[in-house]
Amino acid sequence: MKNILLILFTGIGFFMNAQSYDYNTKKGFAVNGYDVVSYFDNEAKEGNNKFVAAYDDVNYKFSSQKNLDFFNKTPQKYLPEYGGYCAYAVALKGKKISVDPETFEVRDGKLYLFYNSWGTNTLESWKDESPEDLIVTGDKNWKRIKQ
Repeated sequence: MKNILLILFTGIGFFMNAQSYDYNTKKGFAVNGYDVVSYFDNEAKEGNNKFVAAYDDVNYKFSSQKNLDFFNKTPQKYLPEYGGYCAYAVALKGKKISVDPETFEVRDGKLYLFYNSWGTNTLESWKDESPEDLIVTGDKNWKRIKQ
């Protein structure tokens, strides 16, 4: 009985720590399978199943071997802020909302993604308000809601 409990608690502990960061993994990949490196060239490119990497138990797709190699060298540089959820929703309401992977902004070397559907483009709202203030609020909210 003790061995069963030990295995059970070890398994629960591993599961709870297996992913230290909460990611939006719609379609089984971060950023809906878009290439996170491409955003830093101001492009939103869909990834290809031939170029896949895992980081922090999350799968990423890339549009080329070159971008996959860039990611593998310094993955933290390319990770989307707020786990790939809508930056505006995290900042304004402390909510995790899915994104349109083609609606993004790279600001101060960080990737922010936004909801854009049904006539609502939160990137426009983000830019109309003070992005610097929203980032401060978003960072605080993310610490609270990420897991």
